[in-house]
Amino acid sequence: MRAGFPDFRLGSVLATSFTGTLSERRGNAVERIPVPHRLVDWLAVYGLAVDSCTTAELDLARELRESIHAAATAAAIQDALPAPAVQVINDYSAHGRAAAVLTPEGKRRWLLGPVPCVEDALSVIAADAISIIAGERDGKLALCASPTCQAAFFDTSQSRTRKWCDMNTCGNRQKKARFNANQGKNPRSAE
Repeated sequence: MRAGFPDFRLGSVLATSFTGTLSERRGNAVERIPVPHRLVDWLAVYGLAVDSCTTAELDLARELRESIHAAATAAAIQDALPAPAVQVINDYSAHGRAAAVLTPEGKRRWLLGPVPCVEDALSVIAADAISIIAGERDGKLALCASPTCQAAFFDTSQSRTRKWCDMNTCGNRQKKARFNANQGKNPRSAE
């Protein structure tokens, strides 16, 4: 990863991990893809390597990211999906030339067009979003319990009761805050 930029929050679900490239949406927002080459870096981490990205393509990626976030949030709270977000997701899904291929190890890998481009990668992300929002995969959409985050995430835990988008960030922060609050209530327990 390139120095000087916030780390990526990597998850196992492509679409919701993509929405996590803007974190702390209800606090001091952290943009994790502030420049085009950071989008190239993020895509490479998820096996969607492209050679380059323009500022205009980064803007398109952010439009898709925000549309997925809006639709996933609505789905998580069982609200009506916002029509403009659905349209953006559908448009991106339909415009790429990516194909799923099977590796000799029995894994799925994405093969982008003959000249891998951002548009192809975004179509894969949009298709993944459609899959989870439509309920085609085993899991459920939920919202992070952190009041400054509230990111949509895909809960694949056995009980489907996960509270945090990422235990190492939001979960730890909330547990630490609860611990510190309890220490303030009971100063003797610190001795």
